[in-house]
Amino acid sequence: MDYSVYDALQSGFGKIVFVIRHYFEEEFREKVASKYENSVPVEIVFQELDVLPEGFTLNPEREKPWGTNHALMMGKEVIHEPFGIINADDFYGRESYQLLAEQLSQIEGKHHQYCMIGYLLGNTLSDSGSVARGVCEIDDNGYLSKITERTQIERINGIPSFKEQEEWKSLTDTTPVSMNMWGFTPDYFDLSENSFIEFLKNNQHNPKAEFLIPTLVNDLVAKKEISVKLVNTPADWFGVTYIKDRPGAVQKIQELIDKGIYPSKLF
Repeated sequence: MDYSVYDALQSGFGKIVFVIRHYFEEEFREKVASKYENSVPVEIVFQELDVLPEGFTLNPEREKPWGTNHALMMGKEVIHEPFGIINADDFYGRESYQLLAEQLSQIEGKHHQYCMIGYLLGNTLSDSGSVARGVCEIDDNGYLSKITERTQIERINGIPSFKEQEEWKSLTDTTPVSMNMWGFTPDYFDLSENSFIEFLKNNQHNPKAEFLIPTLVNDLVAKKEISVKLVNTPADWFGVTYIKDRPGAVQKIQELIDKGIYPSKLF
């Protein structure tokens, strides 16, 4: 997360919003947010299970958070400009933040025109096991036409493949995928709130259903209510999907420090 904040600041972003749970607010402010407050304005908002639209009550069986798009909605009161959203536990690479900042400057003031940073599938796989990725289909103008969540992708005989109904189907290393690095303008909040009401009507009795960014984007694209420009990045993503991934992630960060791309102490 430190590297994400650092790269975002280096790329021109001017505010950081963290979405957390209330129960660890004090510890988060003390150990995390305090590091950044002298470098950039920081806002903290809270995603809780009972943050629901009027007329809905929490299913007592519900324990799982409502998902990434619900988390995004928590920022409505503090975000009034074009913004990017990321997973806090992924390393995206500075080129990706630079591309996102450039694209956000182009969509500022426009309605229902968004963007997504697309990664090459081959740059996002884990050597330790299967991963879940949003596999993207793009139209002739470079806009997202469909995104399909594939929950089990790994190399089979060296070829990126996904499992569907017990059958392995091949992809390519250059297949564009989503790593949940999106660019929106504030009008996306209203679209999200309206769609969340429909989601709850259909899923309020399902304690595991999630209101996810890729799912909503896909639905809105299919209805032609929004357009999403896919911006390909040359960056290598890495994260710690499995415990075995940790040493490799530590080594990659150290290599970037050794090359002078990052200082040894960020904040």
